[in-house]
Amino acid sequence: MAESIFGIHERALQVRTERGQVLANNLANADTPNFKARDIDFRKVMAAAEDELATSKPDLIRTNSKHIEGFADATTENFLKYRLPTQPSLDGNTVETHIEKAKFMENAMQHEATLEFVNSKISGIRGALRGE
Repeated sequence: MAESIFGIHERALQVRTERGQVLANNLANADTPNFKARDIDFRKVMAAAEDELATSKPDLIRTNSKHIEGFADATTENFLKYRLPTQPSLDGNTVETHIEKAKFMENAMQHEATLEFVNSKISGIRGALRGE
């Protein structure tokens, strides 16, 4: 992960967006037999991102097949876990609509807060460039 002026908040915004997609997919499949609800472990993703940010090295571009590979883009795939239902349904579906809606709204609010922080950072930089 290359260092950014937004620090960890850039990655947080990406993870919140991906998590929103996962939660929306859960809700869309609430009536699909044997569908298993999933969620991203946000805290673990962010802990890994902080570790990576602290020890980050620049990405490498391979111009020859004998070059050493650079650092892969961060992904949340390793942090995508199945949700354990409190009341499993008879058809094997583990989506609990009330829980998914609550998680979706919570994620949306946190996404908005992160976006506001990034926006204020941009406004501050813009003001500094203008000499305000």
